[in-house]
Amino acid sequence: MNVLKTMFAVCLMMLAPQLHAQSWPTRPVRVIVPFAAGGNTDSIARLTAERLSKIFNQQFIVENRAGAGGAIAAETVARAEPDGYTLFLSSITQVSVLPFLQKVSYDSVKDFAPVSIIGSNGLILGISASLPVSTFPELIEYIRKQPTRFPYATAGVGALSHLAVVELARRAKLEVQDVNYKGGALAMADVLSGQVPLYFGNLSDYMGHAGNPRLKLLATSSSRRTPKFPELPTVAEAGYPGYEVVTWNGLLAPAHTPAPIIDRLAREIQALTREPEFIAGLDKLGVDPVGNTPAQFAETIRADMKLYQTLLQPAGN
Repeated sequence: MNVLKTMFAVCLMMLAPQLHAQSWPTRPVRVIVPFAAGGNTDSIARLTAERLSKIFNQQFIVENRAGAGGAIAAETVARAEPDGYTLFLSSITQVSVLPFLQKVSYDSVKDFAPVSIIGSNGLILGISASLPVSTFPELIEYIRKQPTRFPYATAGVGALSHLAVVELARRAKLEVQDVNYKGGALAMADVLSGQVPLYFGNLSDYMGHAGNPRLKLLATSSSRRTPKFPELPTVAEAGYPGYEVVTWNGLLAPAHTPAPIIDRLAREIQALTREPEFIAGLDKLGVDPVGNTPAQFAETIRADMKLYQTLLQPAGN
């Protein structure tokens, strides 16, 4: 009899995660965003949360936890109860970049359970129209001739707008100086006004300024040309083969969140990224849908961390 009771208890323990996943969610789910409201990551989070709320018939509530380059948000999720009620809508920066820029109290591999990448995009290299150049090769030569470090705008240290220039400077052997802003909107404003001459920004930063006489768009950081600006060469095409800097936004949960919950969420994200309405929402942000598996997302994180460790540590960061 005791043996049967023990076997029954073991079976219940094995079934508990599946039973929990079937009933989940029974209350609102928090979706933590590492930036203030506005911008691509926040917009993607709200677009996704709205759709998940309808799918699961339960509220998915976006909470903005800006600060420390997104480390505050990442730490909040890493320390949260792994019950499926706290999720992280991360950008590449918090998971794959910050650990090599500053001390963080989380482990990007051990403390999170990847769910799925929602979307990814390259960046657009734009310059102030006041610069006496019109092409990417002309810009490189112009920067080389400057007597001091060439300034460029970033959306913050560790943002892809920063790292894209760091990688370009490494390949082209340029002397540059970052000018950091609290977000892409402020960086864009100063490039438009001519206060800072160069900015590698998200497509969404530039989509509303196509044809603006105060700007010149020169190249894209992705491995292929973007349909939004098909006339722009990639940096690789313009003379630096192998150059590619792309960002992603994906959903993660605290480590040890029950696998059935992770798998349910991943399936829904994968389905969302194939829905025309959701794709259209991402397209307005200049973002391409992805919708990969948890295993594929985990591999992307490992590959990105390897890349940015190589890129950042020799620079003394």
